[in-house]
Amino acid sequence: MEEKRTTARAEFLGFDVGKASHWACGLDGAGRVVLSERVANRAADIDAVMARAAPGALVAVDQKRNIGALVVARARAAGNPVAYLPGSAEKALRDAERGVAKTDRIDAEVIARAALGMPHVLRPLAEEAPRAASVRLLASQLDFCVRSRTQAKNRLRAVLLEADPALEAAVDPSCAWHMAVLAGIGGPARCAEAGVRRFRAVAERAGGATRAASSRLWDALSASAAGGPAAAQGELARMLARGILSLDAEIAEVEALMAAELESDETYRCLLTVPGIGPKTAAALVAGVDISLFPSHDRLASYCGVAPADSQSGTSVRSSRPQRGGNKALKNLLIFSCNSLVGTGNRFGRYYDECRSRNMRHNAALKAVARKRLKVIWAIMRDPRPYEEPAA
Repeated sequence: MEEKRTTARAEFLGFDVGKASHWACGLDGAGRVVLSERVANRAADIDAVMARAAPGALVAVDQKRNIGALVVARARAAGNPVAYLPGSAEKALRDAERGVAKTDRIDAEVIARAALGMPHVLRPLAEEAPRAASVRLLASQLDFCVRSRTQAKNRLRAVLLEADPALEAAVDPSCAWHMAVLAGIGGPARCAEAGVRRFRAVAERAGGATRAASSRLWDALSASAAGGPAAAQGELARMLARGILSLDAEIAEVEALMAAELESDETYRCLLTVPGIGPKTAAALVAGVDISLFPSHDRLASYCGVAPADSQSGTSVRSSRPQRGGNKALKNLLIFSCNSLVGTGNRFGRYYDECRSRNMRHNAALKAVARKRLKVIWAIMRDPRPYEEPAA
């Protein structure tokens, strides 16, 4: 790795971004290092580095959002094209250098040299429209809330299971009135102290509790209280139930904000006309896919992880191996939403039947249908228009 500097202007800039500061490395057209220094994560400092680059110099970063957002914004403001080098690709390129350690300076140079010599490994970064940025941020927050709620539910199950397996089986963390009882009163001991009348009042106020269902939960709580679980377990159940209810409310609020943003989005409305595509999958596609970055449906399929991965060694070629990478969230949505197409008479339902008639397993047939449907999705996202079933 080179360390010398010259007075030439950088034609390729690599940024190893950080929270407080970045390391910038600039290369001229011949691959010589013309700048290599630490840059504070401040607009004025980043602008000063951009001023030392040649007009139209390619700027490559290893983080396109969060800590890298300011670099991307200032590069665009200076009129420079911006690209993104994924972390896995950066690591592979750094490891290819014999005896090279990992430092911010070296990482920045690796990124810059990728921009110079292997621009095909970079991911282009298109500018986001305000609405697309809002939907992406809301989708990210929704994903965070859903993960947090799942963790809280699993933790609640663990606490209840340790206290009383029968009680854990009786409590449903996805039931709002079950959580309202635990959050409003507490665990078995607190419910026994409060009495059945208050228990029923809280359950009925939460809504959805029938007399038979509330009686079953009361019996389970009463039996558990008689067994004498630790008081701390009841308090933990109360706190976790409160957290689950709070996350339920936050998820509903974020979903409402997303619905408002997407209501007038033409691409979103057109995606909903595709068989098997519901609001959740359509919102994920709009939020997670900038269709201008995918010149073909093959590229989009590879990004979503529904394209087969070619495998070749010598004269042995096997291209039917399923792809393990891709955007896993989109991959799961696209594949499992195809379950709703099984048994239908549309083109995708018929294609599923064809796959099964060729002795394909159910999951493999779903992946094949998802790949076929993605061609339609790509075309609709490229040129928004409602889906039309082809004539038989």
